[in-house]
Amino acid sequence: MMPTPATSRIDVREIAPQLRHGLIFEQFGALAPDQWLELVADHDPQPLHRQFEARHADEFEWAYLERGPGRWRVQIRRLAPVVASGAGGSCCSGGACG
Repeated sequence: MMPTPATSRIDVREIAPQLRHGLIFEQFGALAPDQWLELVADHDPQPLHRQFEARHADEFEWAYLERGPGRWRVQIRRLAPVVASGAGGSCCSGGACG
């Protein structure tokens, strides 16, 4: 199966440093599950990766598409939310409604 194209692409080399992370998190927040954005940077965006781990631990997948030396490309994919099943397999807290 062919990978789907990026939902959006952000080249942070063209954005003021103080605005970059806010814009990236805004774009990530607009993604539906399984959509992804492509990030292009002139450095390894490890600080951003750590921020994603802190803010969106189980909500994203990070994959390098290109690793320097002059350009890094990263795919940041929004994962589908994990739905916890109720105890006893019921929709009502263990079957308390029926």
